[in-house]
Amino acid sequence: MPSAPRSTPRSRFGLLPLAGVAVVVGVAGVVWWIPSETELASRAAAMATERLGVPVTVGRLRWQLIPSPQVQLEDVATDQPQPVQLRRLTAHPHIASLLRGRVVLERLELDGAVVPQLSLRGLGQKEEKTTGVRPVAVPVGDTAFVPVAHVAVRDVQWISRTGIAVTYEGEADFDPQWRPRQGQLRRPGFSPATSLTLTRLDGADRWRTEILLGGGTAHGEVELKTALDGGLRLTGQLTPQAVEVQNALAAFNRRSPISGKASGKTTLSAQGDSVGQLAQTLHTQTTFTMAPATLVRFDLSKAIRTLGADHAGTTPIDSLSGQLDTQNTPDGMVSRLTQIKARSGVLSASGEATVAQQQIDATFAVDLVDGLVGVPLRMEGPVNEPRFSVPGGAVAGAALGTAVLPGVGTAIGARVGGLLGQLFGNETPAVPKGKASGPASQPPPTDDPHKLWR
Repeated sequence: MPSAPRSTPRSRFGLLPLAGVAVVVGVAGVVWWIPSETELASRAAAMATERLGVPVTVGRLRWQLIPSPQVQLEDVATDQPQPVQLRRLTAHPHIASLLRGRVVLERLELDGAVVPQLSLRGLGQKEEKTTGVRPVAVPVGDTAFVPVAHVAVRDVQWISRTGIAVTYEGEADFDPQWRPRQGQLRRPGFSPATSLTLTRLDGADRWRTEILLGGGTAHGEVELKTALDGGLRLTGQLTPQAVEVQNALAAFNRRSPISGKASGKTTLSAQGDSVGQLAQTLHTQTTFTMAPATLVRFDLSKAIRTLGADHAGTTPIDSLSGQLDTQNTPDGMVSRLTQIKARSGVLSASGEATVAQQQIDATFAVDLVDGLVGVPLRMEGPVNEPRFSVPGGAVAGAALGTAVLPGVGTAIGARVGGLLGQLFGNETPAVPKGKASGPASQPPPTDDPHKLWR
């Protein structure tokens, strides 16, 4: 039986022009079938509006197949009092997956964005409100499906609830079910380097964290667990080492009341049905030590002597220790400082403080200032301009206690004098010039950080 004729190199090359014509005809057919870029931009805006639950506009949509397929959206914005804005979002789809009916992105690049934190709460709520169905945390079914292989972001400006803007950049490679294989988030242009690097460990839901902050480090490990109903729980441990606190806060455009290098241990935890809910419920607990340290805008000795009327200056501290708890809530972060102990050459102090929604409420007991013991110091009001007060009765009582019973009598007199001042209401907090006098309104005591300072 005669064998089939084998194709020669000449015959194979002769087929190339025909294949090229077929590709051109196919591409022309696709181009003819696809709507115009203006219509596609309108469709993209309508889809985003339906998905996010707020009106979305798309300034321009462009696409191409050659030399590589990509879709680019420009000037995307939500219609909100503080809109979320994307300057340019470029998607690079995997063409073979598209032909099989699957949307798989080789790369997703975001170049320029403004993201107000307050505006995120209004996004993606439509489906849950109308159907009562919570959004699924991760894709189900095909556990090998990777919808986006690589994401890169540049010049993304995050605006906090209080209006503080911080710019970030970074990139990440993803495994199935949106698990980052490795990634990095950075504060561009800031020195010393400020960054978070994640590296997945052995394909498990555990990541090594390498954090550069304030000239020091805070390396550690985090773990993500998924319940049967799709709920997520994040836990982790970090070890801050030699982190200069003033520099660390400056990296996020915030002012620190204290300078010095801090070291300690941090545990973190969060739970929710999505990454967004994990961020909203993140709780950290840090035990720290600093030696030496400096109160950069507060002279503690002067505040005691003037009953809080004057506190301008600095306070050198030989050692400082305490515990810092932070709790993210839908209404912002609540920070609690407890077990505070500070020692200096002329004084020592202990106390606790709560900071939430840019308000501070703190109480300290200051010892060994001009021979006095246990003098109470109150600090309350806006973080940037708090009110300080020292009950005059505390100082007078301390002096009387010293005269009657040296040593122990000083402490007893200070505390009794402070208590009498509170009971009779004759202590008026010192108020900055130009401010109305009178005590700041205080919320009822509560152990629930979600109820503080609302």
